[in-house]
Amino acid sequence: MLQYSNTPVLQYSKDVSGFTLLEVMIAVAIIAIALVAVFGSQSQSLSLANEAKFNTMAALLAQSKIAEITAEKPEGLVSDSGDFGEDFPGYHWGLTVSDVTFGGAEEVSDYLKKIDLSLSYGEHGQYQYRLRLYQFVPKTR
Repeated sequence: MLQYSNTPVLQYSKDVSGFTLLEVMIAVAIIAIALVAVFGSQSQSLSLANEAKFNTMAALLAQSKIAEITAEKPEGLVSDSGDFGEDFPGYHWGLTVSDVTFGGAEEVSDYLKKIDLSLSYGEHGQYQYRLRLYQFVPKTR
């Protein structure tokens, strides 16, 4: 006597839905490429934000330092350097004062001083800001 069981026999059909290993690997690779691009742009945006912050702050600090210099007596202009104290840590400045010489106008060049102000920020001064000012210095008798 033959007996039939009620357990269904598994049959494979082409209608089975799901993802193959190759499809999953391709999807993961696409996601990885997209994430690398997103993280790269995030890193670049942080770098650009730091540079923009420095350019803004350096312009304000340079303007402040130039105001200090022009408020002093013109005869007392000398090259110097320093920092901006605890209020602006990491910012350093350097001042170079030199005579202006150009041919054909010696009488004018005796009264001009070239003032170069440079600001730097960072451990190795990776951010630089330079400003040049020409100031009239009358000769005292």
